[in-house]
Amino acid sequence: MRSPSYPVMPVRALRPLVVLALAAGLATAAPAARAQPEDGDATAATPAASATAAKPYMGWTSWSMQSSKYPGLNPNGDYSYLTEANVLKQTDALAAKLKKYGYEYINIDAGWWRDYAWTPEFDKYGRQQADPVRFPSGMKPVADRIHAKGLKAGIYLPVGLEKEAYGGGKVPIWNAAGCTTADIVYDDLRTTNGWDSAYKIDFSDPCAQKYIDSQARMFADWGYDFLKLDGVGPGSFKSGDNYDNVADVAAWQKAISATGRPIHLELSWSLDIGHAGDWKKHSNGWRVDTDVECYCNTLVSWENSVDDRWDDTPAWTRHAGPGGWNDLDSLDVGNGEMDGLTKAERQSYATLWAIAKSPLYTGDDVTKLDSYGLSLLTNREVIAVNQGDAPPARPVTPSDPQQVWAAENHDGSYTVALFNLADRPASVTADWSTLGFTGKAAVRDLWNHESLGTHKDRITQALPAHGSRLFTVTPHGDALTWTGIEAESPANTLGGNASVADCAACSDGHKVGNLYTGSELTVNNVVVDKAGTYQIKVAYVSGDARSAEISANGGGATRHKFPSTGDWSTVNSVHVPVTLKAGSNTITFDSGSGYAPDIDRIDVPKSS
Repeated sequence: MRSPSYPVMPVRALRPLVVLALAAGLATAAPAARAQPEDGDATAATPAASATAAKPYMGWTSWSMQSSKYPGLNPNGDYSYLTEANVLKQTDALAAKLKKYGYEYINIDAGWWRDYAWTPEFDKYGRQQADPVRFPSGMKPVADRIHAKGLKAGIYLPVGLEKEAYGGGKVPIWNAAGCTTADIVYDDLRTTNGWDSAYKIDFSDPCAQKYIDSQARMFADWGYDFLKLDGVGPGSFKSGDNYDNVADVAAWQKAISATGRPIHLELSWSLDIGHAGDWKKHSNGWRVDTDVECYCNTLVSWENSVDDRWDDTPAWTRHAGPGGWNDLDSLDVGNGEMDGLTKAERQSYATLWAIAKSPLYTGDDVTKLDSYGLSLLTNREVIAVNQGDAPPARPVTPSDPQQVWAAENHDGSYTVALFNLADRPASVTADWSTLGFTGKAAVRDLWNHESLGTHKDRITQALPAHGSRLFTVTPHGDALTWTGIEAESPANTLGGNASVADCAACSDGHKVGNLYTGSELTVNNVVVDKAGTYQIKVAYVSGDARSAEISANGGGATRHKFPSTGDWSTVNSVHVPVTLKAGSNTITFDSGSGYAPDIDRIDVPKSS
């Protein structure tokens, strides 16, 4: 959940609120402008490298320390950390410590145009303007200082026309004769964004695009390389026409293109996956979840929302790739006590971000990285996983406390992560059959830069609570062959409400659904040559995370949680262990007292 410049209701607890003048209704006229570039006459800096987001970006963001109650971070009140002096300190530290590993963006988050009482500054054209106390030099000189270190500069805005910029509808729009703020919003002054802090822009009037053009031109003239557009909907826990900002995002993309300066456009927060196509079309990245910050006396906490990412990321995996990436939020693993995590949690946090190919941008105090944190942020083998050309990893086992995620690399090896998300130590096994082969494989431990030799059929690791391991697995065995059985086969048995339904994405055009409150699917005549535990591949459809109780031959059932596939028309698969006897078996999927996913088919590995 993003809680920047505006009051928000968090997912798990009410976070501290900033008292805002904007909550009182219509704003008064915008304040007089300070002397800063505003008419598009500043000389733009030399364009940065292409903003096509061929790889997830890497860098630093101010928000984690702005939002924290950690002693000393915000001495002048909530969110007061954000100042020119602090940004430049982090710039110097990142250039010295992290730049050589690929970190390059310095991203200034919410509040750069607001004073410590959160009163905003605008120029005479309704555009945000640097607060003279926070940023006495202005925003262009700060960008210039960032560029002088060989880095890129990022800036932030909420979506919509901020209420305080409206000025009774009389504020003119730069470079748009006859246009005022009254022309660019709806007559009823309907609100938008995740905090209702802005008026929704009406793009049926050409003046609206002119306003976005004027903001983009200002940022380009200041020399910024990155824009985070926040509170975007559908998302941010808001839905409905007021909160549909697809047109805003498209307008920003158009405006940025017109500047001629490559500017990376990142969207935030908790974006609606139903509009993934729009986010991919118009932006370079999108936040898939709530804020990772805990708004407490550390930067983050495991339980606040770091641990949510294992549940929420899988549905988005297929949408990430060159040009646009799933953004899991800040990676705050470098400051030890300030982070609020154990060492095991810090490594697991960094592991998921790396394999999911999330942008790697830390919110830590880069001037105070501890040795362990520095080792996590600068491990070249792990960074190579994130920046390489293989697809993001996905779960190959269910979303249970012990999980295995994997991705196939272009050289035939696999990136494999083991996670123990339980609150106590446990062993986690990666079975080679879940990767599609059997026999021997060479294993390399990426965090420890160590070859673990050859392992046959699987590798098992004892992990601490919330612990992880990250491997490259290179097969030396044989590809598995499988026997597929369609869920809707007439040879199977349906119980309760279970029924066959059409499914265009499913392997034979059908699936078994309506598995709820005691309904079940029994797959009959599952034949194997040898008794043993088999990793059964289950292809399924589920618009949200759902669980099923799985058993063989009428024996005891094990409950597994299947991660969301993102919608009800997408098929994914995971592997579940089932103990079978030699010969014919039955495998039952029982919804229990809740709702189970729809089942497309199962595939059973043939005995070797």
